[in-house]
Amino acid sequence: MTSWKKEIKIYKDKIIHCTLTESEMAIEFDNGFGCSEGKPFTAWSKYWVYFPVVYDGAEWISRVPRNPCDKSMGHVGGE
Repeated sequence: MTSWKKEIKIYKDKIIHCTLTESEMAIEFDNGFGCSEGKPFTAWSKYWVYFPVVYDGAEWISRVPRNPCDKSMGHVGGE
């Protein structure tokens, strides 16, 4: 079991705006394979934009730079 709040905490980043409330971000769900259970969201920090990713029902968070830069991002959600 996890929550979006727990997943973002891994990045040690301060969220300055999110489309979900604090209590919605703290709702626990099964992030294993099956069906997606986490609520859709977008969250912004000073340098990153966070969003949910799902592949075969497994869920996790990915992020992209908030501002234009030379950092390339890999494919999200599978090989």
